[in-house]
Amino acid sequence: MIFFLDSCMGQCYSKCTRVHQYRAEYYGFRIKTGDSSDLSSMNRFFLHINARVCIMEINMIEASKNNNAAGKIRYGMVGGGSGAFIGEVHRKAIGLDGKAALTAGCFSRSLPLTLETGEALGVDKDRLYESYLEMAEAESKREDGIDFVSIVTPNNSHFMIARTFLENGIHVVCDKPLTTNYEEAEELHKLAEEKGLLFAVTYTYTGYPAVKQAREMIKNGEIGEIRFVNAEYPQEWLAEPAEQDPANKQAVWRTDPAQSGISNCVGDIGSHVENMISYVTGLEIESLSARLDKMVEGRKLDDNAVIMLNYKGGAKGLYWSSQIAWGHDNDLSFRIYGSEGAISWRQENPNYLKIAKKGEHVKVASRGRDDFYDHPGSYVRIPSGHPEGYFEAFGNIYSTFIDALTVKKAGGTPDENQLDFPTPIDGAKGVRFIEKCVESSDKNSSWVDF
Repeated sequence: MIFFLDSCMGQCYSKCTRVHQYRAEYYGFRIKTGDSSDLSSMNRFFLHINARVCIMEINMIEASKNNNAAGKIRYGMVGGGSGAFIGEVHRKAIGLDGKAALTAGCFSRSLPLTLETGEALGVDKDRLYESYLEMAEAESKREDGIDFVSIVTPNNSHFMIARTFLENGIHVVCDKPLTTNYEEAEELHKLAEEKGLLFAVTYTYTGYPAVKQAREMIKNGEIGEIRFVNAEYPQEWLAEPAEQDPANKQAVWRTDPAQSGISNCVGDIGSHVENMISYVTGLEIESLSARLDKMVEGRKLDDNAVIMLNYKGGAKGLYWSSQIAWGHDNDLSFRIYGSEGAISWRQENPNYLKIAKKGEHVKVASRGRDDFYDHPGSYVRIPSGHPEGYFEAFGNIYSTFIDALTVKKAGGTPDENQLDFPTPIDGAKGVRFIEKCVESSDKNSSWVDF
């Protein structure tokens, strides 16, 4: 098969030919640059818009080819075997910037599945492990051992896996929620501090440049003193009993208390709401009143939640998270109202901030077009009008973490901007939030101190 590519116009497409050359070669195709007039306009458009996706694949391929390059950050993964959703997301997010290479893994409790996944990802067979215990011990003893581990397993296993790698002197990135109880989250935080190790928790949505811009604006007092926060995260994916289908692995484990913990909806997406508002506003919760619902018959954990909050300093808040909201895909959003103005943002349209200031016209700020503060602006990857999305936000968290790790490996101290990723402190607050919501709901939505 032969592909023809136009010469691409504009800086955002400058890598297009190289992108598709690599991609085609990787998949065994032949490719040449030339006149593509024989292709339909739709096919030419398809080739162009896929450039960003292909760049992720190229970086992963190049990283795999250069696993042994001097100074290359090496990582391993626990979980994320073939067919798992979030593991593949983590790998592509890491691959987006090509700063780290996957060199080891225990991708499943099933060794054959680990071997199958590892082979597909180009990981050497002698670095595919039957258990995370074996992996942590072996990698810690290798001169070319992994620099960090990415943990993408169900919630109930996070604590033991993270603790094992920390005890073996290996930096950690862990999916959220960090653990299933606050005491374990605190223990991980203290252990990382004692060992002098970096630890990130992947609250993805704080990686968007527009979210970071909102944070800087609020920090600099642009909307005055915060009065009220309204944040929500509705989805529809559990509006029916999807967990009854064994093939839907994510639905099965997320609705299972033995694997997910004391909460499903608040634990899964409500925790994103808590982290987002904490990150953007700096507000600290003083007390809350929560009602957690089980809307789908027979479900053991919550699938809908409404939470009222009092913050220290007098501000108020209202959160809603739901997995039974027909018509909503992944609709995280916030509206923050201050004494001098307001800021709102939506994850499904993440490149824009709506800004209202007293006495001024309402403004929509565009990522890549309008002036952002220096730090948020440093995360902008492509020109305005070319959407940056979920992978880029996820990649920003990993990129920042890897930069900090690179500095640390060289004997330096990462600065504040290089440490702009969620930590076990944020993870512990998220677990405390889940516990307090469940406690309040169990007490007929009584107010409980945070």
